[in-house]
Amino acid sequence: MIRVRFAPSPTGPLHIGGVRTALYNYLFAKKNKGTFILRIEDTDQTRFVAGAEKYIIDSLNWCGIEFDEGVGKGGEYEPYRQSERKAIYKEYADKLIEEGNAYYAFDTSEELQEMREKLQAENSSYQQYCFANRLKMKNSLTLPEKEVEKLLESGEPFVIRFKMPENKEIKIFDIVREVVVVNSSTLDDKVLFKSDGMPTYHLASIVDDHLMKISHVIRGEEWLPSLPLHVMLYRAFGWEKEMPLFVHMPLTLKPDGKGKLSKRDGDRLGFPVFPLNWKDPKTDEIFKGYRETGYLPDAFINILAFLGWNPGTEQEIFSMDELINAFSLENIGKSGSKFDPDKAKWFNHQYISNKNNDELVEIFLPVLKEKGIDANKDFVSKVCGLIKERLNLTTDFWEQSYFFFEAPTEYEQKFVKKRWKENTPAIISELKSILSNIDEFTNSNIKEIVSSWINEKELGFGAVLNPFRLCIVGASKGPELFDIIELIGKEETIRRLDKGILNIK
Repeated sequence: MIRVRFAPSPTGPLHIGGVRTALYNYLFAKKNKGTFILRIEDTDQTRFVAGAEKYIIDSLNWCGIEFDEGVGKGGEYEPYRQSERKAIYKEYADKLIEEGNAYYAFDTSEELQEMREKLQAENSSYQQYCFANRLKMKNSLTLPEKEVEKLLESGEPFVIRFKMPENKEIKIFDIVREVVVVNSSTLDDKVLFKSDGMPTYHLASIVDDHLMKISHVIRGEEWLPSLPLHVMLYRAFGWEKEMPLFVHMPLTLKPDGKGKLSKRDGDRLGFPVFPLNWKDPKTDEIFKGYRETGYLPDAFINILAFLGWNPGTEQEIFSMDELINAFSLENIGKSGSKFDPDKAKWFNHQYISNKNNDELVEIFLPVLKEKGIDANKDFVSKVCGLIKERLNLTTDFWEQSYFFFEAPTEYEQKFVKKRWKENTPAIISELKSILSNIDEFTNSNIKEIVSSWINEKELGFGAVLNPFRLCIVGASKGPELFDIIELIGKEETIRRLDKGILNIK
């Protein structure tokens, strides 16, 4: 059975790299009729951020990444919040100690710092707590048994460290990286259980993945250095045969390809790096999200899918169902993928353009309501049909459509200087008279009559249509002019021409 998990820590907002991890897990599970689990890894209480867990769940819901088991939903292996599973981890940490695969360490932070400085001064290749120096430190491998018992009974702070074997070749298969080989002598004795009574990520994730019967661990390549330790933990527990397959995805890079895309890059580079707006509870600073910036969730998902995965075809636009059918772990690349903000907008434009007008109405009616405009759905639907090809973001809607709902209150001065001549008011007055006498006020009919009049008078289309647009829109923008006036109607068109004649100077 395919069982995968997305296991974020509630230490802040969910970055797009995290959403991509969740997406790949979800696609793989659905492709193989498996189970997708949301597990909250909150063992590091010092970095816990209020509201972060809710933000993670809200983000997944907006993206349409629905989990089968997890926090808030339950399941056979609950609880799915690690802080509620503390007793389980202590049991397994004790088991490692009993079998000689871990030990108690009582070193203070000052003693650890002193060790590091000494090793640096000696230019030692082992500048960490490992087999080469563990016997010089204060732990259950160096202290008499009775002293260890006394320290434990006294409540002296301690940690439990994994006893990494010396000079052992660790060979691991990763679906993306293929065979990874590491010598254990290059690894340190990682802390598995902290002095605050909480496990570290390393112990908790291995125990939970085993107990929850996880078949594949799909995560970012930043976890690749931890893979040898995790494999050694599986072996120490005797779980090697049940060990999941590992998949380490490539990094999401900055647009210039120089380094991993970070949580701060969005503000610096001018595009979101979070799915939803995030308000920092400590500073009240607001970081923009894709939803609020004007991206559709299905476009956002399509963007993320291509950050490290390739379907092997020329197709770029995928629905979620199409992504599920096309997805395979073997098509995940090894090298990092540069995030391209312009390509992201292109994706969003495609999704907006391909939506039917009634779907767009549901997105844009709330925008109009916020502006105090009570618009007819049928009218808004027609507006959407005229402007959707002009939208990259849903937030472009008002800028590209305001003139359908209200007459201009000011006029683009650059356009005025270029197109509003001394004889223009007389031309617009005559145009107004022509339009007033048209009964069938439709695009094609208006266009035919106005074009005949322009040709008959030898006025030139630019001399008429540019100031005409200026009166109707207030600027040199918008869809075809005759489409606009058909929609706003004859009375409103005449009213705007009158206003333009009076106010444009």
